[in-house]
Amino acid sequence: MTQPEPQRLPLTTQRAVSTFGIGVVGFMSANLVPFMILAIQASLGVGATEAGTLMTACLLATAIACLLVTRFTEGRGRYLVARLGLAVTAAGFGLAALDLAPAASIVGIIAGGIGAGGAVASGGAALAALRNPNRASGISGLANRAIVTVVLAVIPAVGIGMGSAFGFVAGLALVLLFTAGWLPMAEAPEGHDGTPGASPAPSATAAAATGGAVATGTITTRTITVAGFALLAIFALWAVGEDSLWAMSGAIGVAQAGMTEEQLGLVLSASTAGGLLAAIALIFLGTRLGRALPLGILLVLGSALKLTACLTTDPTIFLITMIAWNTVYAVAFMFFIATAAALDASGRWSGPVLGVYLVGSSFAPMFGAWIGEAFGFPALGWVLAGFSLVLLVPAVLIARLSSRIEAEHAATTPNSSDIATIRTAGV
Repeated sequence: MTQPEPQRLPLTTQRAVSTFGIGVVGFMSANLVPFMILAIQASLGVGATEAGTLMTACLLATAIACLLVTRFTEGRGRYLVARLGLAVTAAGFGLAALDLAPAASIVGIIAGGIGAGGAVASGGAALAALRNPNRASGISGLANRAIVTVVLAVIPAVGIGMGSAFGFVAGLALVLLFTAGWLPMAEAPEGHDGTPGASPAPSATAAAATGGAVATGTITTRTITVAGFALLAIFALWAVGEDSLWAMSGAIGVAQAGMTEEQLGLVLSASTAGGLLAAIALIFLGTRLGRALPLGILLVLGSALKLTACLTTDPTIFLITMIAWNTVYAVAFMFFIATAAALDASGRWSGPVLGVYLVGSSFAPMFGAWIGEAFGFPALGWVLAGFSLVLLVPAVLIARLSSRIEAEHAATTPNSSDIATIRTAGV
């Protein structure tokens, strides 16, 4: 008798609010780093380096917590992890928002980061339970970009401080705490009776737990496991290569491209809009373009755009390049998440993949600043462009494998409207 592959579930309003909302909370501190650093500087009376170090510790706490709890989010444990994570996030950032004393603020920020790790892990695992990972990832990206765009506009309007920067995240975590029970979890097919031919292929998670190389259709679980760990490494390195440019974009724009602060603000706003449009496009396209070929093209484009951004001295070219790069980055990010979700419906890879991204993202500012200061911005461009090209082949191979796994899983899922599309989208 074999354990059936869990069935992915259709997207409903409750599942969408919970899955995408909790995921947004987990990443909100990373998106609000510039404001949080300013708030910490004003509140604690420290410099940018000290404030940045504290936020790096917060993000690392999120990443480590995510990786530590991700194994508990593959089943029903995701509900407990989500509730505890959101509660700790609300309590920690809420304490920081009160701005009582430096020690209390520091403890609250680190605690809030730890709680956010639980939100990232549970939201990422739940994403894998939804049908059509490409479309689900696109909606997740759209929700994140839309909410972040609003928050980035609202916080400066009300005044950047501990109360606004950290209080907003705490309040959002508290609200979404009541939606944790809506998180989707892939279910075993109905009518499974354990007889030969009556059950689909065993899940990768179940087989890995027993250490076997059980076949999932024509793909062994050992192959899926190797691909999963390789994807984690690739995504962490990709995060360093992408977020290093984002961290240094202000310095490059001012020092090399001769941009004003107002023009830099336009770059950030327009880049976010590009990501929104990219997410909407991915939602409508779903699996029609496949996963491997688009991801490969995006990595090549991203490489060229990063190099151009670091070489140009023209502010207009820099503006256009950064908008194009951020759009490409947003779509590539969604394809990576979709690849992780498609590898295993239980969320075995889509939870930790977000954690390793945060690990890479945490070190990106330090890495980018070191290369830029030591060797110059053009050298930084060549290094960051090389990141994408080195990761190109293994990323494409894993994406292609994930499409095959999704197609075989769809073939065993009753009433799946995506079977025909997925079968023709293996590239």
